[in-house]
Amino acid sequence: MALLEIENLQVHFRSGDGIVRAVDGVSFQVEAGQTAALVGESGCGKSVTALSLLRLLPEPPARVAGVMRFEGRDLLQLSEREMREVRGNAISMVFQEPMSSLNPVLTIGRQIAEPLRLHQKLSTPAAGRRAVELLDVVGIAEPARRAGEYPHQLSGGMRQRVMIAIALACRPRLLIADEPTTALDVTVQAQILELVRSLQTQFGTAVLMITHDLGVVAEVADRVVVMYAGRKVEEAPVDALFRHPQHPYTAGLLRAVPRLGAAAAARLAEIPGTVPSLRVRQAGCAFAERCPRVQPRCGTEPPPLRATSAGRWVACHDPLPAPTST
Repeated sequence: MALLEIENLQVHFRSGDGIVRAVDGVSFQVEAGQTAALVGESGCGKSVTALSLLRLLPEPPARVAGVMRFEGRDLLQLSEREMREVRGNAISMVFQEPMSSLNPVLTIGRQIAEPLRLHQKLSTPAAGRRAVELLDVVGIAEPARRAGEYPHQLSGGMRQRVMIAIALACRPRLLIADEPTTALDVTVQAQILELVRSLQTQFGTAVLMITHDLGVVAEVADRVVVMYAGRKVEEAPVDALFRHPQHPYTAGLLRAVPRLGAAAAARLAEIPGTVPSLRVRQAGCAFAERCPRVQPRCGTEPPPLRATSAGRWVACHDPLPAPTST
């Protein structure tokens, strides 16, 4: 049994303009100790999927359906009290923007200590000492001094490290990282990714990485789930996906990645067209209007998600063929 099993997850929002199908029937699994990545363009449903796992979406306007089984228990069937025991304890999340996620009027040490007091039942002095230890673990110099400072006194990279310290305080079995390197410079990005890898090895934590950065995916992920317009269009081991994408959308994403050594004046590859409105139910494939391999049935028949080889799935009527060996 996988650590996390998502089956037919649907997250719809009621708005004045109709129903927004932010996530529309997504299924995937995360094994213990594994790093899985959810990738896709902004608005494809990645972060909504992550927030729904922790039941952080207000209902209404959101409506969440499907199965979200963690360690054998369906999270959607738990009471709010039971979910509070899961959040920050068994499942933790590093949110996208640390400056808005950290409380500006509480010290760093107090914010790290809070889940320790709540879930581990540590005394205030013990939680404070553990907070300093965690700051040291995530590589912040002078941790005792930093524990008494406020978020605005720290750099962006240090705030992101604090978010990771908070998330790992209770040694969760699953860490959700939502765009953990957004708005950080390249050097700090590399440091944060290396930190996540080393802490994962140290604590044996599974990681669900939410990102649109395929460079991050190549660096840290074991498996990749590609989402488009709220649906899963491909899933594969990371090496296989980069070597041979099978869905035209995945191939387009990979072509759009800048290449070292490319001519300075060379135009970046792009996927023509725009993402369809999530307020309109797509009769066929949501990618049909942008797809270079479109067929007449693509506009009327939704492609089923089917296994193409061991550990690989694709939702496409005409998936890309494997490259011929020479």
